[in-house]
Amino acid sequence: MTTQGLSGAPPRSVMPVLAGIAVFSGLLLLGNRMLADPDTFWQIEIGKRILDSGSLPQRDVFSFTMQGQPWISTQWLAQVCFALAFSLAGWAGPVALTAASIALAFALVVRVLERHLDGTAVLVLLMMAFALASPHFLVRPHALAMPVMVAWTAALIAAADRGQAPRLWWLALMMLWANLHGSFVFGLALTGPIALDAVLNAPRLSRVRLMLRWVVFGVLALAASCLTPYGWNALLAARNILNLGDALLLITEWRPVDFSRFNTVEACLLLGVGIVLFKGLTLPPVRILLLLGLVHMALAHARNVTVLALLAPIVLAAPLAIWFPRSDPAWLSGVRPRVVAASAAVVLVALTAVAITMGRYAPPAGVGLAVAALKARGVSRVLNDYDFGGFLIAAGIPVAIDGRTELYGERFMIEFDRAMTLKSPATLFDVMDRYRIDATLLMPATPAVSLLDRLEGWERIYTDNAAVVHVRKPDAPVGYRIRSAESVRR
Repeated sequence: MTTQGLSGAPPRSVMPVLAGIAVFSGLLLLGNRMLADPDTFWQIEIGKRILDSGSLPQRDVFSFTMQGQPWISTQWLAQVCFALAFSLAGWAGPVALTAASIALAFALVVRVLERHLDGTAVLVLLMMAFALASPHFLVRPHALAMPVMVAWTAALIAAADRGQAPRLWWLALMMLWANLHGSFVFGLALTGPIALDAVLNAPRLSRVRLMLRWVVFGVLALAASCLTPYGWNALLAARNILNLGDALLLITEWRPVDFSRFNTVEACLLLGVGIVLFKGLTLPPVRILLLLGLVHMALAHARNVTVLALLAPIVLAAPLAIWFPRSDPAWLSGVRPRVVAASAAVVLVALTAVAITMGRYAPPAGVGLAVAALKARGVSRVLNDYDFGGFLIAAGIPVAIDGRTELYGERFMIEFDRAMTLKSPATLFDVMDRYRIDATLLMPATPAVSLLDRLEGWERIYTDNAAVVHVRKPDAPVGYRIRSAESVRR
């Protein structure tokens, strides 16, 4: 399937290095955008607690709704890395770390592509991948897992192209991945179809032996994924997200891609279909299944668009070499590898130093003033919107809900949504009674805000474009009585 066997290994080029530096530089320039996810706050807070205590989470300590319930952090290593980076350089630390990780992922993708394809084809695929993945460039554990995911997939695909099983040292990647992010389960799942591709393309007499080698590798990969502080529980915990059922649709990143408006995903898919129709491209059956699987994942859950962006080029690289062969010499191929590595290191260190020295990185102001208003009142049981959990955790205020959806479960998530959206006002009152709510922190557009404005014994003490704060008065009556709209205006 690969052309390398005919022409020999292509000469090394600096194209991957240039791509990595370009991505790293661009992300540093747009660094604040990577701090837009409120979950970043609790990710760093957990990392700090791990460093301070020397132990990993076993139970929830951040919420009052699930206080003491079993909960483990399968992303503990990424959280520790973020916390260390933050302690060393403030917000510039996590930004630089995330930018470096994403840049490495793209450099690895380019390294795979340039072994097979013409430079122009590499650039087109690189730009499409960057455009697709860019909305998910955030300071979160999945970003640190990106280069591991790319390297793992590239290693499996390369082994399949050679008609061999992967070398055992690649198992270290699975162990690292399992400690960085729960998506390692996807890496395990990839082993099956890629093994099938290798076996089907092998000579008949060697298929059984090759299949057995892949089976051994798969079993060892499964064992490697259990080499975490939580053991095999990390593998079991990964399924909790998938067990959320209908509650997944309440989380933006888990919703299907929205095609009601023209977007980058649609543009790239249409471009891909156009190229296939124009060139008459064909792919081996298993590669078709792999590609369709990646497309399905991306369409079903928007968060998986990044997986499609990074892995589809790797899956397609060798087959596409038939139509887009390497017709030009590798860019700057005559440069010595050591010179390239040294120059790249100098550039990356310089860029990072400038970013840290400037110290201009900070998350959006968000609900900082609203949280300050809550702390001034000394409240301890705040009913908050889902997206505000990270801010409260960072401020040391117990939350009703936050981004750890696997902790709260499907039933709680759906009940919470019914309360906040007033699909059932009685559910809101029930939640407030059950958890003895003494304040709320909600988005202005949340339907529950208008009802809280009319509740006797409750008052709005703060409002801005980002958040509204209500607190319960000390003399609030028992139960919930709704005032008329006229009395509220007066």
